Amino acid sequence: MANKAIIYAIYPNNKQNEQCQKTFGCCRFVYNQMLTVQQNRHKSGEKHLSKMSANTYCNQHLKTDYPFLKEVDKFALTNAVYHLSGGYDRFFKHLGKFPKYKNKHKARKSYTTNFTNGNIDIGNNYIKLPKLGKVKAKIHRVPDDNWKIKSATVTQNRDNTYQVSVLFEYDKIVYDVPVTDTVAIGLDYKSDGLYVDSNGKTADMPHYYRKSAEKLAKSQRKLKHMIIGSNNYNKQQKRIAKIHRHIANQRKDFLHKESTAIAKQYSCVCVEDLNMKAMSNKGFGNGKATLDNGYGMFLNMLCYKLQDRGGYFIKVDKFFPSSQLCHCCGFKNSKLKDLSIRRWDCPACGTKNIDRDINAAQNIKYEGLRLLSA
Repeated sequence: MANKAIIYAIYPNNKQNEQCQKTFGCCRFVYNQMLTVQQNRHKSGEKHLSKMSANTYCNQHLKTDYPFLKEVDKFALTNAVYHLSGGYDRFFKHLGKFPKYKNKHKARKSYTTNFTNGNIDIGNNYIKLPKLGKVKAKIHRVPDDNWKIKSATVTQNRDNTYQVSVLFEYDKIVYDVPVTDTVAIGLDYKSDGLYVDSNGKTADMPHYYRKSAEKLAKSQRKLKHMIIGSNNYNKQQKRIAKIHRHIANQRKDFLHKESTAIAKQYSCVCVEDLNMKAMSNKGFGNGKATLDNGYGMFLNMLCYKLQDRGGYFIKVDKFFPSSQLCHCCGFKNSKLKDLSIRRWDCPACGTKNIDRDINAAQNIKYEGLRLLSA
């Protein structure tokens, strides 16, 4: 069995919008209340409540003390308790920080509800959700008949638009795809253009953030001269959020199309296991371009799309000297540690005018195929 989510844009009416706001507030309230309960139990030396025990406490005590919690979807409150429990689990495993209280103005407006007795359904131009009924939606993709709905997560974005992520469960078909040199490709990260592949092709990704930088700066200058908390201030914040969301949507659209094209054409993709967070710091001097590329997001898309098609996604160690090796003879040229050298001649085999990026992509491909065969 495997899971896959599809995100739909939804357009709730005024009554449905009001119900969503109530649910967001109640989920945040329950999260904060249970965090207080857990902290008080820790201070008094009592045992930490498990996920199920915390949910029972919410149903027996919080809903009795605060009757307004009964007005919203019960599964949304249950999942809020489970999210807090997940935060504690990550903290105990040293995978995250200690859970914090959610702020009304800063916390993400979102809640998750579970499927039961047909309470979630997808129609031609609507999505049926608990307590909301049929919500107008843009159904751009219809799930297969054998896909079963598991849950739905409703989210309000910063620009006041809504979306719902519907999670499906389905039987995964395992493909056995043979890997040959012709259906394998190596990708080398390129700050100006996203990547260069082993065939010499560059993605030529547009710099969406830089294209909208002037418009964004103008909107932010207007915000600077407004009174914090005023209606005009809040309206201007939404305009800025809309610009940011437009940039993010442009980037995601390009990355999805590029990753889908590669996954359809090749059954094995080899990449470098880079630390993109470290590469975006001030030391390299190109942090804005690195973040605008979204290379890490691109690799995640490639990974799951290849797995769906039975392909292979190979990560080569980041310390592998892909740029310093000649792809023809394997000669290592230590002078290439200087990033300003873009083309060079191999003194061992005599290959002339070697392009640094294409050579690195070819070496990544050969190393990835070696790791796969090993």
